[in-house]
Amino acid sequence: MSRHPHLHDNEVILEVRDLRVAYGKVEALHKVSLTIRRGEIVTVIGPNGAGKTTLLSALMGLLPAAGEIVYMGHRQGREREVEALVRQGMTLVPEKRELFAEMSVEDNLLLGAFDRYRSGHRDHMETMDEVFELFPRLDERRSQLAGTLSGGERQMLAMGRALMAKPKLLMLDEPSLGLAPLIIKEIFRIIAELKATGVAILLVEQNARAALQVADYGYVLETGEVSLAGPSRELASDPRVIESYLGLGNKQA
Repeated sequence: MSRHPHLHDNEVILEVRDLRVAYGKVEALHKVSLTIRRGEIVTVIGPNGAGKTTLLSALMGLLPAAGEIVYMGHRQGREREVEALVRQGMTLVPEKRELFAEMSVEDNLLLGAFDRYRSGHRDHMETMDEVFELFPRLDERRSQLAGTLSGGERQMLAMGRALMAKPKLLMLDEPSLGLAPLIIKEIFRIIAELKATGVAILLVEQNARAALQVADYGYVLETGEVSLAGPSRELASDPRVIESYLGLGNKQA
């Protein structure tokens, strides 16, 4: 998969070392380390309950975590404010695709740009045009209420709204969940296209096949620990990954 040398190829956006998250005495994440560079898609695959969502919540400051998190060259303190991280360009699209059902597609998108607007940026209409270019379906439905959209369109809107904030790091939690195969294909095609914009993408997925096809690098998370890591192409041909996540009889494929 081609890298984008003109986008400071090696600029590290996020470096995580020995991340640990505990619920009481139970460790949900144990010594997880990962690196994401600009214009790179990194995927975390693994079974349900392995700690994939916990990882995203910890990175986003929603859960207390031990270990080291370096974002955009700055080491993050223990007290991480979600709002501050969002302002610094970290955006999470949660699995629940929380949208404002009673508002139009267009207004949902504008809300995504609210923080930028508040801090003096006035490029929201331009950004909206870029989002509509990526998601022509949303353009066709711009005045429709978000609550009337199909599952696939809601996922597109959730991603589009996140992009309105012009993130440096876009974290996607199970974007394929509950969607039909054709729509999944479309969503992953768009994720691949986003690379060209230079945004770093952390993609958490149960659909290992689709995730490894689109990502540059992958981590396998099992019971809170990274059990395998490597370039996606290598992981996709690793017998352990094939057997557990890509086998024909595998429900997650």
